[in-house]
Amino acid sequence: MAQANAPVVEKWERQRIRHVHRHKPVININQIQAEKLTSGQRIADQMAAVMGSWSFIIIQSIILAFWIILNVVAYINHWDPYPFILLNLALSFQAAYAAPIIMMSQNRQAAKDRLMAEQDYEINIKAEDELKSIMNHLEQQDEVMLDLLRRVEGQHQVIMGKFGLSAPDGSAAPE
Repeated sequence: MAQANAPVVEKWERQRIRHVHRHKPVININQIQAEKLTSGQRIADQMAAVMGSWSFIIIQSIILAFWIILNVVAYINHWDPYPFILLNLALSFQAAYAAPIIMMSQNRQAAKDRLMAEQDYEINIKAEDELKSIMNHLEQQDEVMLDLLRRVEGQHQVIMGKFGLSAPDGSAAPE
């Protein structure tokens, strides 16, 4: 009986699906981008992070309020009397340097976002390939299970016929 099943086993061994990854491994775009940054780009990113925070806005507001109060209340030395031209110059200077630095950081972030979107697309393609492979494997398992079920039913019919019994579905055993 074991030798009779050998061709069937060999048949399924030959048809067995072996999964092979046919794509390059997933990479971490964030790590690669971080390694490529120059010191100027790192400084620009840090400045953009600081200047785009609530703590910066609160600290700057406190400094501006302190500046204005000291110049309005000061009895003797008004180093920047109303309309606060020196304060205006300082804020213009800050804006003149902050805007391009923040724009550099945003441009780099936009380029990084494009790379991330491309990587997401590649990962989705890989996932689709993996799912196709899994589905093919499951279909192959279904075929094996159906083949086994047919063989078991055939053997069951033979055994039922030897004992002269009817099959569970009510049909008579083959003579």
